[in-house]
Amino acid sequence: MQAFMSKKLFPTSLVGSYPQPDWLIDRAQLSHRLPPRVRATDLWRVAPEFLEQAQDDATILAIRNQERAGLDIITDGEIRRESYSNRFATALEGIDLENPAQIVARSGKLNYVPRVVSKIRRKHAVEVRDMRFLRANTDRLTKVTVPGPYTMSQQAHNDFYKSEEEMAMDYAAAVNEEIKDLFAAGADVVQIDEPYMQAVPDKARQFGLKALNRALEGVAGETAVHLCFGYAAMVANRPGQYQFLTELTETPANCISIETAQSSLDCSVLAKMTGKNIILGVIHLGTDEVETPELVAARIRRALPYIAAERLIIAPDCGMKYLARDVAFGKLKAMVAGAAIVRAEAGDRELASQTA
Repeated sequence: MQAFMSKKLFPTSLVGSYPQPDWLIDRAQLSHRLPPRVRATDLWRVAPEFLEQAQDDATILAIRNQERAGLDIITDGEIRRESYSNRFATALEGIDLENPAQIVARSGKLNYVPRVVSKIRRKHAVEVRDMRFLRANTDRLTKVTVPGPYTMSQQAHNDFYKSEEEMAMDYAAAVNEEIKDLFAAGADVVQIDEPYMQAVPDKARQFGLKALNRALEGVAGETAVHLCFGYAAMVANRPGQYQFLTELTETPANCISIETAQSSLDCSVLAKMTGKNIILGVIHLGTDEVETPELVAARIRRALPYIAAERLIIAPDCGMKYLARDVAFGKLKAMVAGAAIVRAEAGDRELASQTA
């Protein structure tokens, strides 16, 4: 991402997810339940023997829509996932999938989660085929996401480890192995999703950063960490500032992904994010109203007093999976057009400085 950003100001990308087609997944059921932490195979509309083929077809649609909208960095849309985290978390050794536990989710509601009954280990690569499929179907830069070790530790019930920290560190080792394999499979950027660092900041300071650093240990490639306030479809209210953010300057991640649109975030915090590029969320996902390019440009400009333009990547606030597909596509087009407006303004300023 560093080399790419030197060629173009304000490159654009998804955070991760794009809406799945109604013919693939029961979107009504998806939107009326909490994000699954255990497997939720009942969501899929396609018979198991045809599911992988159908997911491949839907992934190509997601890739093409991103390309048509003009995005610079392409994801697979997380089309094969029931949620951002459960596909990876439930593929690990040490989980009793037959006897899930219930815990209170960050929304305050009860949700079923994996029950950890022995040592967490990665049994096999989980997303490598997904990454290879993405790489084979676009010639643009690619990004793939993995759930973070701290977040997975907060989305599980511990029946084995002496401490949550010990459990999080084994999750981190599994994530570390996956990230290295994803770069070997052709990823340009690997993003770690860590929303629970914002949701449960005290424990994030105690051991979450340590786990994140372990997940990034020895990784050679461009990495990002995503923090958010929860899916807009599930969590309506947004604070104007993060409870946990500047601590991420202590990690080796190249880039930090944040949301600013729905929360009207106080962007002055970006002045403290030294040494990090920022994926700037500028698309409001709590409404079906498609932003104008001018509104997107205004949201980008809010950050510019506090961070150099060369350090910004433009994205939605969070994953788009709960939006209607036509709404999501419209918002992406507006995002790309808004980025182009501010890019042209920056070019005009540079030209003026050179001729002054």
